Amino acid sequence: MLSALRRVPFAVQVLIALVLGIVLGVVARQLGPVGEAGDPNWLAVTLDTIGSTFVALLRTIVPPLILLAVISSIANLRNVTNAARLAGQTLLWFAITALIAVAIGIGLGLVMRPGVGTGVDPSGVSEPSSTGSWLAFLDSIVPANFLGLTASTSADDAGVLSTSLSFNALQLIVIAIAIGIAAVKVGKSAEPFLAFTQSALDVVLKVLWWVIRLAPLGTVGLLGNAVYSYGWTTIGALGSFTLAIYIGLALVLFVVYPLLTLANGLSPVKYFTGVWPAVQLGFVSRSSMGTLPVTQRVTVTNFGVPQSYASFAVPFGATTKMDGCAAIYPAIAAIFIAQFFGIDLSITQYLLIVFVSVIGSAATAGTTGATVMLTLTLSTLGLPLEGVGLLLAVDPILDMGRTATNVAGQALIPAIVAKREGIIDLERYNAPRGLDGFVSEDSTTDTTATVSAEAAASETTGATAEPAASTAKSSSGA
Repeated sequence: MLSALRRVPFAVQVLIALVLGIVLGVVARQLGPVGEAGDPNWLAVTLDTIGSTFVALLRTIVPPLILLAVISSIANLRNVTNAARLAGQTLLWFAITALIAVAIGIGLGLVMRPGVGTGVDPSGVSEPSSTGSWLAFLDSIVPANFLGLTASTSADDAGVLSTSLSFNALQLIVIAIAIGIAAVKVGKSAEPFLAFTQSALDVVLKVLWWVIRLAPLGTVGLLGNAVYSYGWTTIGALGSFTLAIYIGLALVLFVVYPLLTLANGLSPVKYFTGVWPAVQLGFVSRSSMGTLPVTQRVTVTNFGVPQSYASFAVPFGATTKMDGCAAIYPAIAAIFIAQFFGIDLSITQYLLIVFVSVIGSAATAGTTGATVMLTLTLSTLGLPLEGVGLLLAVDPILDMGRTATNVAGQALIPAIVAKREGIIDLERYNAPRGLDGFVSEDSTTDTTATVSAEAAASETTGATAEPAASTAKSSSGA
């Protein structure tokens, strides 16, 4: 049974899980609440447990993944010719695509006017439990401790106190950048440390791969619970807003990105067939960092980007390149909230939306959700934060499309920069993809990148997205 399941392509497994999740969610709604207290029925509880467990596993692996991936990516630049130029070009294209995405978001908000006539009572909305501001953003950059850990204490209904630990992704990124730069500056004596970092990253990627293989099961739970919890009523009340978000995401993913590939002499069709494994996993996991190993394998194996450059650009993009969460979504959401509360935005405020989307995207930090980015935008514009509570009702549904767009952009930019710098393997980029969505290792001569033996082995066994070694050195450099 297990061997038969492994022969089913990962994409097919996810699609089956999507359909099954919707069906089970509808069934759970038909069963209805249990008892006078209106508790969820057994099926709803099961779906919620499965989905939350999958997300918890992803969140658990993210802190070490951020720390090790960023350190290794920075250190790996020492093997790349014109590293400073490549890093600058990567940042430039991050900003260009973010500007295009936020412009689309503002345009859709003005044309579709999603905040007008929603039929939702404004008195029923409330501020979110956590908000973002520029001061908080700047404060959060300064590490409070080596691991970026924060503790919070809360009391339940019985008055029992409990303490929970969480990590600050921004602080982890700052710590990792500092360590990576220091290791490069130290030189030869830091080689054992960098070798250990590489080995530790390979181990973490292996564990993450085990979690990724659970994605179809997690999809059933997440989507089924979303259908049970929200149904179509809430989505209908915010139908214009949900539609505007997905139209914006579709325009970026299916129009802007193909035009950019075409403008840089790359095939849009090959781009879509190549990036699809990362897009589908991003849609399910709702985490750019959780999708990182698949995004990197797509970039190297399908697009022919040198491993030495991809090992920097992809992890860096997974923490800062967020066209869905940091551009499309906050732009449309800010306009929605302004229209909902009858507030007219000035030209200056629209320019501020653009500024926050381009500069503040690191606030999303590659994890699930975009509430911090939205509240950062609203606080900058002086808009009421109460509107965020209204939008949180449909956030899980929106976050799937946002993350899929994010990871598509995170794979696109390294390909564009590599093409413009003349270091891309065009034979590999244009090679046919296999049933698992990846270019076969023996279908073309790979002159620019080396994929790990584990990744190659996974293709022969039917696994579709085994993570490549994220910082393996290129045999030819750049």
